[in-house]
Amino acid sequence: MKTYLDLQEGLQDPHIFKAFFLAGGPGSGKSFVVRKTTGGSGLRIINSDDIFEKYLKDAGFDMDMRTAKAEREFDAREVLRKRAGDVTKKRRDNYVEGRIGLIIDGTGKDYDKIAKQSIELKQIGYETHMVFVNTSLDVAIARNAERERSVPESVATKSWKLVQSNMGKFSQHFRGNMVIVDNNDIKEDDGMIFNNVFKQIKGLLKKPVTNSTAKAWIENEMKLRGITKAPTLRNVGGSGGTGAGRVKLPGSAGFKTKMGRKRPKTGRYAK
Repeated sequence: MKTYLDLQEGLQDPHIFKAFFLAGGPGSGKSFVVRKTTGGSGLRIINSDDIFEKYLKDAGFDMDMRTAKAEREFDAREVLRKRAGDVTKKRRDNYVEGRIGLIIDGTGKDYDKIAKQSIELKQIGYETHMVFVNTSLDVAIARNAERERSVPESVATKSWKLVQSNMGKFSQHFRGNMVIVDNNDIKEDDGMIFNNVFKQIKGLLKKPVTNSTAKAWIENEMKLRGITKAPTLRNVGGSGGTGAGRVKLPGSAGFKTKMGRKRPKTGRYAK
């Protein structure tokens, strides 16, 4: 797997220091909502389910968790689940090292886990948000039954109740940075709700980086690369991601470095 150092991403990447958590139980339609509202944003999706499902298919395991065959495969399937989680974590760490914009896909049933991840990202300069995909229990159960990788109805019901019970806590944690999507009756050709959600997400993405830790990281990256002008069309520009704007670096009124200066090949960058 290529690392951030290999990819040389980060400063030049769109919407750095932005992280969106997804919440919604089985059958809520999170993946569908993400495709319709964040396509073309450049945000990287962190989702261990995609890798896990590939492993299951490659191994010839049953995708329907309600069958007797799936029950017999439980232990072996959990090994693949852990492997998928490990791969996803490494991928996430590479993206975070470059402070790249993220979509962290999960159910939202474990509030403490998401809050911990959000706090950790904030500590290194990220602005965190949540997209909460909401459905009724009946709709969630019906859609779960239609999914390729379905879970037993009792599992879907328990997950839905846990996610719903966390909505208030998520609203408090993310405050004005939480977008709630009613996905009960949305059809493929229904654009009104998706346009509204897209506008909300776009507005959050366009906000310029203001966190002092993030700004210090950006300045350090510019210094390492010999850049004296903030990238255009990014959320680090002098006018909220639409302007270049000259950025003065620490130690001088108009800091300049020799062009072509190489970044270190080892070690983590300053937080």
